[in-house]
Amino acid sequence: MVGASAIPIPTPLSLSTPIPRISSLRRISNPTLSLCQTHYFSLLVTFPLHFSPHKHRRTQTHFSPNASSSSSVVSAEYTEEPATTVKFQRSLSLPGCSGSLSLLGTGYREKSFAIIGVKVYAAGLYVNPSILSELNAWKGQSTTKIQEIPSLFNSIFQSPLEKSLKIVLVRDVDGKTFWDAFDDAISPRIKAPTSIDESALSTFRCIFQGRPLKKGTFIFLTWLEPSKMLVCVSLDGLPSNVEATIESGSVTLALFDVFFGNGPVSPSLKDSVAKGLATILK
Repeated sequence: MVGASAIPIPTPLSLSTPIPRISSLRRISNPTLSLCQTHYFSLLVTFPLHFSPHKHRRTQTHFSPNASSSSSVVSAEYTEEPATTVKFQRSLSLPGCSGSLSLLGTGYREKSFAIIGVKVYAAGLYVNPSILSELNAWKGQSTTKIQEIPSLFNSIFQSPLEKSLKIVLVRDVDGKTFWDAFDDAISPRIKAPTSIDESALSTFRCIFQGRPLKKGTFIFLTWLEPSKMLVCVSLDGLPSNVEATIESGSVTLALFDVFFGNGPVSPSLKDSVAKGLATILK
């Protein structure tokens, strides 16, 4: 599906190199549930015992806002992405959203140079919990099958309920380079861009051009509906305002496809989300 251009960090690297998949199971403690989390628990069922691909590790997994088995729980409120050790909140309240979003899976983006992998950012997919109740048609599917079913991820995208991709940089990146990588992945997916698409891409570009993105920067891409996406950037926690609104179905779909279509830029993220969905829909 995708190949993105190089982001020099600090030397030129290729975005096209496949990324190894990292899987580990998390163990969920018995946290005190917030009202939102209690409602989320009521939507689905308790997970059965699940075994980690790592030897001698086993966890009793319960349904939770971050259902992916490719993440490690480090507290009742956070899940750690294993490869980068970035901690993701299990639920978020973001500008423009009608309620809290729940973590479904995490992963990372890596680039290779001289056979050495360099991690650039960690990412987590958050969804409105009600989206999961719309996926009953895929009950019983394995992780592998879910990864191979475009219609499942299309259903998540097409849902009018909110979903958000949280990106956390794990090294300094020049804003222009970051955008160029995104643009190289998005633009080929828009076969005949309209003036609306071009305007949306220009708006998107202006957020990052000439802007240094420091390690620890948060970038939130929040789909409010299939044709409307909010972009937020924060240096110190959850954002308080929206940087830009992208209103182009072609652009928003292309961006979702970059991460959850065939050949995603972060295979570990799609794998983690697929594992979470397989467990929830068991």
